[in-house]
Amino acid sequence: MGQGLELRKEYLISIIIATFNAGETLQACLDSIMAQPFKGMEVVVVDGGSTDDTISILEKMTLPGLKWRSEPDKGIFDAMNTGVDRAAGRWLYFMGSDDRLLPGFSEMAKKLQSRNTVYYGIPKGYYLQEKRPDYVLLGGKFSRYKMAKYCLNHQVIVYPANVFLKYRYQLKYSVLADYVLNIQVWGDADFKKKFIPLEMALYNMTGNSAFKKDPELARDKPGIIKTNMGLLVYWRWLFKIYKKKLRGETF
Repeated sequence: MGQGLELRKEYLISIIIATFNAGETLQACLDSIMAQPFKGMEVVVVDGGSTDDTISILEKMTLPGLKWRSEPDKGIFDAMNTGVDRAAGRWLYFMGSDDRLLPGFSEMAKKLQSRNTVYYGIPKGYYLQEKRPDYVLLGGKFSRYKMAKYCLNHQVIVYPANVFLKYRYQLKYSVLADYVLNIQVWGDADFKKKFIPLEMALYNMTGNSAFKKDPELARDKPGIIKTNMGLLVYWRWLFKIYKKKLRGETF
């Protein structure tokens, strides 16, 4: 584990951004961070060896608490693990260079209290429905069962650093390692989860996981759910899959 995980004193939140040839989007991302009223944060950019103007943008930035590195890596989740190791915040937040922070991020920062609680909000574009707020895809409150069905939007979650003393992004899941980590965390009684209905980020709906498949996860998901969520959720999820098969739906 990185030394930063043991320190966790200087900043309340570390914002971790994995980049590669992100010159077209990075400046606007960093500007949205700089515009936040909340200032108790650092920004950790882990770049995979960009050959465009990503590095020149970083070199020119005067954003307080910005630190970055650029060298080849094994993909986005390898970069995010590196960011975890370099971070010095008590809470960690992940975003892409094509995401933008909204004012709700600073509001969320005021709510962070328990070092063993995962706080999460809602992404811009997905709103709570009055009748069934617990079943809005990517938004609303997530139970274990809902997490088994859907992947919570990564840009609405603020993790206590303690999560990453126990878990890491598994590189075998090249597209949805964040989903695997969230299944593990939601199934872990050591961490409470608190939903606060704040719009934290405007996110890119055409990002890495929007259209790509993760065959490793498709194969392993039943075992991951069974191991982390317990038999009740596992059997309920299997029944859901069975009904979808009967209707001829994909899953």
